[in-house]
Amino acid sequence: MVITESENKSSSAKVIGFHELPLGSSVLRVQRSTLDIDDIVPNPRQPRQGEKEDEELQRQLIANAGIFQPLLVEPHPDAEHAGKYRIIDGERRWTNARILVAQGREEFRDVPVEITSDALSEEERLRVWVFIHRQRKEWDTREKESVAYALVDLVGRASASDILGVSVREIEKLVDVFDLSQRFTNLREEGASITWARELMGISKKLLTPEVMDTVVEKINRNQITNSKDLRKLRSILPDPVARAHFMETTGDIGSALLRVSAPTSTRGESSLAAELEAMSTAVKKIPWTDLDSLKGDSELLKKISSAEELLQGLRKTLST
Repeated sequence: MVITESENKSSSAKVIGFHELPLGSSVLRVQRSTLDIDDIVPNPRQPRQGEKEDEELQRQLIANAGIFQPLLVEPHPDAEHAGKYRIIDGERRWTNARILVAQGREEFRDVPVEITSDALSEEERLRVWVFIHRQRKEWDTREKESVAYALVDLVGRASASDILGVSVREIEKLVDVFDLSQRFTNLREEGASITWARELMGISKKLLTPEVMDTVVEKINRNQITNSKDLRKLRSILPDPVARAHFMETTGDIGSALLRVSAPTSTRGESSLAAELEAMSTAVKKIPWTDLDSLKGDSELLKKISSAEELLQGLRKTLST
């Protein structure tokens, strides 16, 4: 059960044996306890998907002689799991402790937990989960799109936007990147689809027509394009009619298309400079909010930004006169 600060004083004394756990704008009533590992079940609709087994985490559990940080669980609301507890946070810890138990390490069977007084609603559970993982800075750089996609599927764009603390437009961008990533089926690096999708979505929509998108995806899946950063070169290829036509052919690739890009006709370099500035602006705009959050206070990065700022101011002054 989640309570707000206004409900706090009037109701907290009614729950014996529970204490309050503040998590952002929410406050959970929880009780510390220990549960048998088989009395705990995962939540199949948890936003964070993917492989949970982790040998390094297993070594840490062994070194700590058990799970150090309690799992956050709730009484399971489904009748078929009566008497069981569903994981809100801590599935990786539970999964790897369970592996150790299966290997005969019975000392990992008793799991420390914090149990909520009641089962949470879907939205409450998601708010709590997102807050915990953002506080720990456990957002994988290739994960936020899948989390946003799962949230939209569960609670819709508006609620997903509120839970993640970003605009609906940013949510839509994350979902579009995730959708595109699912189209890459033959990448050499497992889990690299989000990186490829981000690079491709960084190209202007005016250039990236559905036909071009389909062609690029096909060439990636056929391994005609093997480096995600090479997709940036499409910004030079696609505006050029000859280079674009060649790239769209079955045998065309980025290298051969670049050879067909016409030389700039401007003698002053305005077009070239404008394109570079636009590319820089686009690159800054597409930096994910979670990455920016992790870069706060980076003194070296701030120095580089100051240097770039001085350079741009000097450029503006020069061109203005």
